[in-house]
Amino acid sequence: MAKDKLKGLIIFDFDGTLGDTRHNIVLTMQMTIKKMNLANRSDAECASTIGLPLDGCFRTLFPSIQESDVTLCSETYRRLFNQNLRNSKPLAFPGVVETLSVLRRMGFTLTIASSRSHASLVELTQNMGIANNMSYLLGADDVKEAKPNPEPVLNTIAAMHYDAAHTLVVGDMAVDILMGKRAGANTCGVTWGNGTIEELEEVGADYIIHKMEDIIEIAQSIQ
Repeated sequence: MAKDKLKGLIIFDFDGTLGDTRHNIVLTMQMTIKKMNLANRSDAECASTIGLPLDGCFRTLFPSIQESDVTLCSETYRRLFNQNLRNSKPLAFPGVVETLSVLRRMGFTLTIASSRSHASLVELTQNMGIANNMSYLLGADDVKEAKPNPEPVLNTIAAMHYDAAHTLVVGDMAVDILMGKRAGANTCGVTWGNGTIEELEEVGADYIIHKMEDIIEIAQSIQ
């Protein structure tokens, strides 16, 4: 491992793992659907697409939608999401801020690989007070192939000069775990987000935790 003076690399998902953004995402999705005059979808259906690239969310919810409308939906969503942030800023999940600080002080390299845009990652991590703990942010617009393709993990590993054996991918959805496993990394599912324990187990997460602090012990096994 090139960075032998440091400990392992941890790649976090953002939505549903570090940031409690479910309310903002579902609200904005519903507003977009209404503005686009699309058929109603339940909050649960909207939430089930969290973790996919934005275009993929609308393709999943509306399989017969035209590509031109997908683009318009995504543009409308981004505009409405930014407006909604002025009234309701998402918070970090319990224990996230403190645990990230501990991991950073211990020598771990912390990064984020998310399906949201790079610019929104910058803004949200700053708002939540976790930006200073992050060495690298990778958004959907930074890759050609999004989750569950391994590209986000492989690009992060290359940028940070680690290898997969010393990398831990942490996320709340099956796409996060699949992304990590396909890159050859260790994987950890979290149960406080948008996925279920059953989904995380089905895709073969190496670890599953119920509170953020538990990541500290797991992280030490990838040094």
